[in-house]
Amino acid sequence: MKIGIADTTFARYDMAKTAADELRRWMSASIQRYTVPGIKDLPVASKKLIEESGCDIVMALGMPGSKPIDKQCAHEASTGLIRAQLMTNRHIIEVFVYEDEASSDKELARLADARTREHAQNVYRLLNNRLTPDAGKGKREGFADEEPVDF
Repeated sequence: MKIGIADTTFARYDMAKTAADELRRWMSASIQRYTVPGIKDLPVASKKLIEESGCDIVMALGMPGSKPIDKQCAHEASTGLIRAQLMTNRHIIEVFVYEDEASSDKELARLADARTREHAQNVYRLLNNRLTPDAGKGKREGFADEEPVDF
């Protein structure tokens, strides 16, 4: 099993280091890291990890800023990641932490760490077909889970 991790120099937290640490806690797999300058570079990095490095799945890690242009770039990157998934028939797990989700640098680092770790666990569960028991449970990455609703 080979897992790709695409990350950026724009991020203010080393999410790839956290992802690799968490993945190693859950499974034995080869991890291939590919770092690019910014969030809009993540789709091609993810596609290259799949097609050129033979990765079975990729985590695309990014930290968009708080300005409107940053959110637009994140949306474009997200659209590119979806397209890369369809082109390669492989999952690319998007893990974005927006700077304005937190009120301090310490909270931003906590959120980046928690969201990255929880998505790394999702990678393990997805690869081992273990996500179904959590369907409809209100799971949130980086924040407290929500209660499921029923009627």
